[in-house]
Amino acid sequence: MWGRQREASMMYKRTSSRDRSSTFDVEETTVTKLFERSLSLVLVFLLALVQNGTEVENTNPSWKLSFPHVLVATLSSFLFGYHLGVVNEPLESISLDLGFNGNTLAEGLVVSMCLGGAFIGSTLSGWIADGVGRRRAFQLCALPMIIGASISATTRNLIGMLLGRFVVGTGMGLGPTVAALYVTEVSPPFVRGTYGAFIQIATCLGLMGSLLIGIPVKEIAGWWRICFWVSIVPAAILCLAMVFCAESPHWLYKKGRTAEAEAEFEKLLGGSHVKSSLAELSKLDRGDDGDIVKFEELLYGRHFRVVFIGSTLFALQQLSGINAIFYFSSSVFKSAGLSSGLANVFVGIANLLGSVVAMVLMDKLGRKALLQWSFFSMAVSMAIQVAASSSYIPGSASLYLSVGGMLMFVLTFALGAGPVPSLLLPEIFPSRIRAKAMAVCDKFLCGPAVFATVGATRATALVFYIWNLLLNGSGFCKKKCCGNQRKITPRN
Repeated sequence: MWGRQREASMMYKRTSSRDRSSTFDVEETTVTKLFERSLSLVLVFLLALVQNGTEVENTNPSWKLSFPHVLVATLSSFLFGYHLGVVNEPLESISLDLGFNGNTLAEGLVVSMCLGGAFIGSTLSGWIADGVGRRRAFQLCALPMIIGASISATTRNLIGMLLGRFVVGTGMGLGPTVAALYVTEVSPPFVRGTYGAFIQIATCLGLMGSLLIGIPVKEIAGWWRICFWVSIVPAAILCLAMVFCAESPHWLYKKGRTAEAEAEFEKLLGGSHVKSSLAELSKLDRGDDGDIVKFEELLYGRHFRVVFIGSTLFALQQLSGINAIFYFSSSVFKSAGLSSGLANVFVGIANLLGSVVAMVLMDKLGRKALLQWSFFSMAVSMAIQVAASSSYIPGSASLYLSVGGMLMFVLTFALGAGPVPSLLLPEIFPSRIRAKAMAVCDKFLCGPAVFATVGATRATALVFYIWNLLLNGSGFCKKKCCGNQRKITPRN
């Protein structure tokens, strides 16, 4: 009996061990399969992450879609720069032909009357841009430039010239505000800073173009009239090309025209980015309570601080002295023995070079860093020019320092103080007040420039007189007194 039990137990043990081994094999196979499945799931997850990261990197819309629209919009900035400098070279010929040669007040008015019109245009620009849209605002900007340039080109007296310059100025005042709004609202975020720098570059090209076109004015009689006729061509192109450009989706959405805003987003960013752009737009406009903005809201209340910052930036931009540099650089270069034409070329190149560098760095370093370094470098360049006018610097070194400091000033101005305010302000203003707040801030762009240009000659003469009196006058008096003291003999 014990033998049977032992055999049975041995049979049980053998059977259970085989079963156990087969069970272990099954469990091992199951674990292996689970491990393989888990590994495959992890690999699929990692692959999905990689693909998702690639998609995130490629989610930026193509810049090529919005680039033509921005390029057309910057024609208004080109015209602003052109009309700002169109009378610099031909001013002497204009004064001779129209009979006010030697009248410095009349010459100052011819130069600055466009800025007086720009003050009016900038005041109304926000209400026009919000009322008729950005595209029609561009067309309204081009229309007075065509009419005013025609009046200036055909006039036979000073009154006609002043009238033409004033009419052109109204378009000049409307253009910068609308251009800054339009470029900000149609540009993809990742290239918005680069596109914003195009405004400054276009202004530089306009200034350089007006200076280059004015070169033959001393050899060809009546060439100054051609200079005004030429400006009609880009103004007409701006007016006609805007028919084919996209309207601002922000403005359309604000007016409740959501379907049209979707169509414009598709034209500017591509069909795959329409929903996300509309969602972002609705998120930005969530806090807006109505679209009627009173002028008083911009001067006090919750919007006062941001409007004050914008106005201060534009005021500092104009009070920095850049207009004096542009209008009196030729006299500094003449004192250094260089021609005025060469001076204009150097200043234009420095301005254009700084704008191109700003375009490259705008989206990499940020707006604030460019502004800080720009104003700091401008202060350094002014210190160099002050040192150049000191009596302790020899004559040749003084001239080189003056010219170098002036070119450094223009270069550093174009790096930040020039392009950043017009780009930064539309980004920080709420969409509800954006256009009208830009109009208020643009008053500080045109206002100081008007008074600075009208009295530029007298103000510059007064500054140089006081500076020479402080630096050289005291030394001159000491020398004369010392000489007199040597001649004085005491009384017996």
